[in-house]
Parts: sequence; C-alpha cells; structure tokens
Amino acid sequence: MKTAPHWIARGAGSAAITPGLLLLAVGATLWGLGVPGAMPGLSQATVILVSLALVGAGCAALSLVRPQRAGLSPPYIMLSLGFGGMLIGLLVDVLQAGPARLASLCAQASPLDFFDSLQMHMAFLPAMHAGMLTGGLLAIPSLRLLRQHCGRYLCSVLTQNLLCSGWMLLGMTAGAIWLVRWQVALGNSSLTAMLGGMFVGMTWGMVVSVALYRAFFAWRLRAQPWE
Repeated sequence: MKTAPHWIARGAGSAAITPGLLLLAVGATLWGLGVPGAMPGLSQATVILVSLALVGAGCAALSLVRPQRAGLSPPYIMLSLGFGGMLIGLLVDVLQAGPARLASLCAQASPLDFFDSLQMHMAFLPAMHAGMLTGGLLAIPSLRLLRQHCGRYLCSVLTQNLLCSGWMLLGMTAGAIWLVRWQVALGNSSLTAMLGGMFVGMTWGMVVSVALYRAFFAWRLRAQPWE
C-alpha cells in the first residue's frame, strides 16, 4: 500500500516528461536543419511552431486513447524509440547527402501522389525510414525487460508493433505532403516543412493505429458470448 503513490507519481511524471522530450527533440532538429536564406525567418518559425503544436496534440491524443497507468505505456515506448531511430537515420542521410540536396526533395515530391511521394522519400531518406522502423521493432525486447508479462503474448505484441510501424510510416509521408503543400500554397517550401510534417504524421499514425487496435479488442470483447 505504501508503494502505490510512488507508482502513481512515476506514471504521471512519465506522462508529462516523455511528450516534453519528444517536443524538444523535434524543435531542436527542425531548427538545426533550417537552411539559412531558404525562406523568411518568420515562415520557418511558423512551420516549427505548427509542427510542435500538432506533435503535442498527437501526444495528448495518444495519452487519451491509451492512458498510462505507471511508467511508460507501450505506445509511448515505441514512439520514443521510433523517434530516436528516425533522428539517428536522419543524421546519417544529412551527412551523406547534405541539407541542400534533401531540401530539393520538397519541390520534387510536393506535386506527386501519395505512393510516388512515399517512394521518393524512402529513396532520398533511406536511413531515416530504416531507423524509424528499427527503433519501433526495438520496442519488443524493451517491453519484455520493462514488463515481464509481455512474453506471454509476444505474437500479439509483434502484430501490434508491425501495424503501428506501418501506420507511422504512412503517416510520415502523409504529414510531409500536407505540410509542404500548405507551405507551397503560401509561396515557398523547405526541408523544415517536410521533416516537420514527417514528425507530425508519425505521431498521429501511432494515434490512429492504437485507436484502431483498441477499438478492435473492445469490439471482440463485446462480441464474445456470455454464459
């Protein structure tokens, strides 16, 4: 009984700290990769603020559809590791191609349809996408270390992980297309908008995935015959 407040406080702390760290990582990345002179400073700051607001809203929605009881919830573990892998892969892509070459991807991909944009993003940013998917898969051994009971239904965890990874991948492309086209409509485009849209789409892809599989399990529970 004496340890309950400790676990409750720890869960509440994680619920606040984890989104804050994700927002800090997103803001620092977008600001650091801004190409000087590519667009007016106010426009770049606006894109960053819009990206941060939408990522923050996505974290709030994720906490709503999957409340945290104590410590980190599995979706937050996966999202955090996916963000980490994405940032490491992005650093590799930037070192190999340079920000200027990656910035040209924005203008090339904005008029394309979804699947052509997805192919181009993966071709220009292979390490970034591989890092995100790898980080998401690392959530499985991490969950087994943090939550010993996860081993009892590892197949279900793996299935949910793959579905979440797929939705995050699709969300990255959808978010990038949306934010770049929005910026193009205002008269410019930038690497900041593309990457900001990817962070936003990845977060909301996780929200959609978690909401869908929780709705599925709720439906299956209601559909079970009662004796």
